Amino acid sequence: MIRWLLAFASLFLVPVTASAATPDNGRFVTYDQPSATLGSAKVTIWLPPGYDRDKGRRYPVLYMHDGQNVFDPKRSGFNKVWAADKAALQLIRARKVAPFIIVAVDHPGPARYLRYFPTRVADPKLLAGIEGFAKGKTQGDDYLAFLADTVKPAVDKAYRTKPTPRYTATAGSSMGGLISLYALGERPDVFGKAAAVSIHWILVDPATSAGLKPVILADWKNWIDNRLGAPRGRKLWMDHGTRTLDASYRPYSEPVEGYLAGAGWARGKDFESKVYEGAEHEENSWARRLPEIFGWLLSDWRP
Repeated sequence: MIRWLLAFASLFLVPVTASAATPDNGRFVTYDQPSATLGSAKVTIWLPPGYDRDKGRRYPVLYMHDGQNVFDPKRSGFNKVWAADKAALQLIRARKVAPFIIVAVDHPGPARYLRYFPTRVADPKLLAGIEGFAKGKTQGDDYLAFLADTVKPAVDKAYRTKPTPRYTATAGSSMGGLISLYALGERPDVFGKAAAVSIHWILVDPATSAGLKPVILADWKNWIDNRLGAPRGRKLWMDHGTRTLDASYRPYSEPVEGYLAGAGWARGKDFESKVYEGAEHEENSWARRLPEIFGWLLSDWRP
């Protein structure tokens, strides 16, 4: 009788035990970060699995732009996202990279173009034309200062980070790709790695770029030679697709590869440049290749 009762009870114990074993997918923290020059920006932080258990571990950090489009489709204007936490989980669980923190900073809406524009890249005449067309001053330097001198110190204070440039990366697409590359050149004291995804090399609307290509390429060469300089341990990923807006990037990305090589960047070691046939200028395309991007860029964040 006792054996029968124990067997009967075990029928109810097995499902309870199985349902309790839920995977640790990390957790999110969201807050508003004030800025003296830009107002405030919503910041979303993803803490990887194990962060709350392993109190002695410190973590690399990846800073991403367009925070609305990084994690949650409900916050995205296009109902599609990078799914950066899922890409990170895939690589962490495969032990291809060490667990790392992702910090996503929201864009400001209509002022996004000005917020992410790499001001020092454009020569004065081109910059004046851009600001006249956009009806406002570019904010790239202010945003970069906000990211490097306000957001990052707050994250380093609140969380167990590895704060050196080797363990601090930034990533973004289109204009976000521009500001990511810009951060690598303008603030090498903070950022050691950058992913410039579908980077908008043209700087302006392609419809208004007729005749400007030689000027824009000359500006990129000047900035790479005089501001970015030699790699000095930094890593850069850049890419684009071949459809929609990305179809206009190859005539710019190819010369830039040469400028980087001329500045001492070795392809495959210091920088990588990829073309994705058929890929469009949108979040689903970026999400599909994000594991490859993270896997290359963050490969020295070893488990």
